[in-house]
Amino acid sequence: MSTVTLEEAQAHLPRLIDQLRPGEEIVITRDHKPVATVRAVQPAPREAPRLGTLKGTILHVAPDFDAIPEGFEDYLP
Repeated sequence: MSTVTLEEAQAHLPRLIDQLRPGEEIVITRDHKPVATVRAVQPAPREAPRLGTLKGTILHVAPDFDAIPEGFEDYLP
């Protein structure tokens, strides 16, 4: 936990916030007394992907979707 004066916080708040790591906090003081706390929030946990969420989103499949393009025959087993 670091401490900064109100004047320093007013002058450099964006830089101070950028330097905070999740869970870390800064105490802002006026006349050597704490008046506020700035705390970096924890990033929201990423939700695990769910199967089937894209069901029904493919509206059209070209008739030659699985056809081998001309000139690629040499690359097949």
